[in-house]
Amino acid sequence: RNRPEGKVLETVGVFEVPKQNGKYETGQLFLHSVFGYRGVVLFPWQARLYDRDVASTAPEKAENPAGHGSKEVKGKTHTYYQVLIDARDCPHISQRSQTEAVTFLANHDDSRALYAIPGLDYVSHEDILPYTSTDQVPIQHELFERFLLYDQTKAPPFVARETLRAWQEKNHPWLELSDVHRETTENIRVTVIPFYMGMREAQNSHVYWWRYCIRLENLDSDVVQLRERHWRIFSLSGTLETVRGRGVVGREPVLSKEQPAFQYSSHVSLQASSGHMWGTFRFERPDGSHFDVRIPPFSLESNKDEKTPPSGLHW
Repeated sequence: RNRPEGKVLETVGVFEVPKQNGKYETGQLFLHSVFGYRGVVLFPWQARLYDRDVASTAPEKAENPAGHGSKEVKGKTHTYYQVLIDARDCPHISQRSQTEAVTFLANHDDSRALYAIPGLDYVSHEDILPYTSTDQVPIQHELFERFLLYDQTKAPPFVARETLRAWQEKNHPWLELSDVHRETTENIRVTVIPFYMGMREAQNSHVYWWRYCIRLENLDSDVVQLRERHWRIFSLSGTLETVRGRGVVGREPVLSKEQPAFQYSSHVSLQASSGHMWGTFRFERPDGSHFDVRIPPFSLESNKDEKTPPSGLHW
């Protein structure tokens, strides 16, 4: 719908009918239905989607220890994909704060050091518009030919190399998403995906790190602009932190009918192995009035079977 400008259609072949059920295979080419970029599926993840818009009609529970009301929300299995973004489209994706959604903790003593993998994303099943191409290298990304091999006898004609399988196996604790949280307020839908990144020792204490990916979607035709964020971060150690600030990641995105979504990633660290986050985004209408959009509460859980640090892109 918001395909980047440029000669995108020259390399896009025949569009396929999107799958209603089942999942797309490794090597499937697609256009992102919201952000418009070309991409290829690396592998699927099965996640639990907690959608507070379809929560149980049971009465709200009393305040929980994290300090916020909670609806009874049942998780529903949903398919997400690890994908590569075509590098030619990255400069045109203005609705994202960056063109990568994956960061790793660096494997050395500096517990705050992060490194990112450009052009790697997480995509929901319904975001995929599949297509086929006769081009043997239809996606421009430095990892495409390292991860995928062209095989014209297969459908799709790109199969996983051993490099991709090994990389997925080594890094899945830091790549895999398990829970997705979603809630809509006044036609603004907020989706949050938390990821546990690992633990580091700092000044004789343990520091646990998480990445969280947030997508904001305007389901209405009215133009709104994100002005402020208000976070509450509860740690199992008993601390409750409040974070307020202008915009998100240094931006105050406008959500309109033409560009209805914005996505960004951020990070949080706790001196405890688990905690909770929740809060609100304050939006402004063209007439100057404001309204608050709820960020669905989500838990920060550490992996109990933590093994070695991620191998990143060292071959």
